[in-house]
Amino acid sequence: MNRFWLRISSFFLLLLFLVLAGLGFSVAKLVENSYKDMVERQLLHDADMVVKSVGGSLFSDVPHLQERIREWYGGWDVRVTIIDKNGKVLADSSEDPEKMENHRNRPEIRAIFDDKKEYGMALHRSQTLGYKMMYVARPVYDENGETKAAVRTAISLKEIGKVVDQLWLNLAIAMGIAFLFSGIIGIAMARGITRPVEEITRVAKTLVKKDYSQRVAIRTKGELKELSDAMNLLAESLQSQMEEIYENQQRLSGILNNMASGVMLTDLNHRIVLVNPAMENMIGIKAKDLIGKFHIAAGKSFGLSQLINRSLTEGKSIHEEVHVYFPKERILDVYIAPHVNIHGEKKGVITVLHDITNIRRLEKMRSEFVANVSHELKTPVTSLIGFTETLLDGAMYDEEVAKKFLKIIHDESVRLNRLISDILLISKVEQEGLPLKLEEIDMVSVIEECVDTVQEELTKKQLQLSMPEREEVRFEADRDRLKQIILNLVSNAIMYTPPGGKIRIDAADRGEEVHFVIEDTGIGIAKKDIPRIFERFYRVDKARSRNSGGTGLGLAIVKHLVESHHGMIHVESEPGVGSKFTIVFPKKQNRIG
Repeated sequence: MNRFWLRISSFFLLLLFLVLAGLGFSVAKLVENSYKDMVERQLLHDADMVVKSVGGSLFSDVPHLQERIREWYGGWDVRVTIIDKNGKVLADSSEDPEKMENHRNRPEIRAIFDDKKEYGMALHRSQTLGYKMMYVARPVYDENGETKAAVRTAISLKEIGKVVDQLWLNLAIAMGIAFLFSGIIGIAMARGITRPVEEITRVAKTLVKKDYSQRVAIRTKGELKELSDAMNLLAESLQSQMEEIYENQQRLSGILNNMASGVMLTDLNHRIVLVNPAMENMIGIKAKDLIGKFHIAAGKSFGLSQLINRSLTEGKSIHEEVHVYFPKERILDVYIAPHVNIHGEKKGVITVLHDITNIRRLEKMRSEFVANVSHELKTPVTSLIGFTETLLDGAMYDEEVAKKFLKIIHDESVRLNRLISDILLISKVEQEGLPLKLEEIDMVSVIEECVDTVQEELTKKQLQLSMPEREEVRFEADRDRLKQIILNLVSNAIMYTPPGGKIRIDAADRGEEVHFVIEDTGIGIAKKDIPRIFERFYRVDKARSRNSGGTGLGLAIVKHLVESHHGMIHVESEPGVGSKFTIVFPKKQNRIG
């Protein structure tokens, strides 16, 4: 733990260390420089001795010169080298001159030949021996006073390093002893001074970690007592405020998470800061994949992105409708408003999206429904008005004509009543859904009841009817709605099957499902019409349908009633051959919801 008293102690120890280290470094450098000066003077002295001992005749006999140098100076700690003015090594007390490289570019040699100095000195690594050495060179003059060669003496600096290393070791021991005593004294003093501060710091850290239950409990006086009391008051105040903030956050989070509308917060950099679950569902992307992304990622809609950009730029609220096509086509009611902080500074925009796709779809359906209903009602009403006016104009006095017209008026009234009933039924099914009175029933018995109802029409058209075997097929359904489904399909089969044709009805138990099939040899349905036969007021043969009293809503009602039983309906048909309707019901209905 990084305690306050430990930091104070460490500071004093570090300061002591820096002082001792600086002092030791200065002493070491002083000793090292003094030793180097001494070695340099000794090397100059040795070089002067070599210059005096080497005669002029030896320079003309290089092998003899090498022998003499090796003989005289081979046992010295000092290395002696003689180099001519071209840099060639003539003799060396330690190595074979033939194997040594040219020394013309050595700094101590350049000082003799190029700078014409009395001596040259340099510290560098020996290419021959592989370690650092001190080199001193003296010129050798010919009888004309010209420099004809240089005598170089050199010695290893390892001894200097040993002396410096020993000095550092002694200093380290001294520093260790100083650290030991100073540390004990400093820690003891720091602990007494900083214990109250440490306790206050501990409580402050718990506040940072959002634990507001801790309090400072120390016995002290003066400023530290005041500080501890202030810390306790701060903890109590923070605890109260954070509880209030948490409640507000939970309230806001609950509202956002349970809103049906999508909410998105965008900052001034056009990046998404927040989205709620409704927004995730609306655009098909999780919040973790949206946060930090540009707002175009939300819905991938250029129109929506442009509205957000406009609000960010102008700082105004915007209310418009937008079409989006990802992850599926939707119509969104978009409300965008500037987001400002408590100081009134603009921080971004809040976008609220309402999915009004179903509303617009229902409005369109309602509009189409009204148009279709108006059209369908107009025909029988026009007939009623026309025949009534004819009767009023005098036709009523012709008994035969009057009966004929009244029969037409009656038929049109029945058709109009049937049409209104079907309109009310399908309107209720589509908008509210029909409550089902579920019970276990036998489909075969319901089929027989429906066939009894239309027996007269079957006989009139001399149609051959094939019924299922008298074996119970039991499942859960609404009896009245099932009769309505079967009657509609049987009536259609009778209507569109020519006289003398055949109709087959079948019911079968298929484990978890019940299958109902009605097949006829009627006029059939064109392939292009099959997808539309369940639409309201859609007729394959409009003239035949109206003449027979059809409303154009029968199959639409059948489809809705089948789906309300969680079933499926399938159609197979071929013009001139006939049609086959297959309905699949589950045996058990899901009663939840």
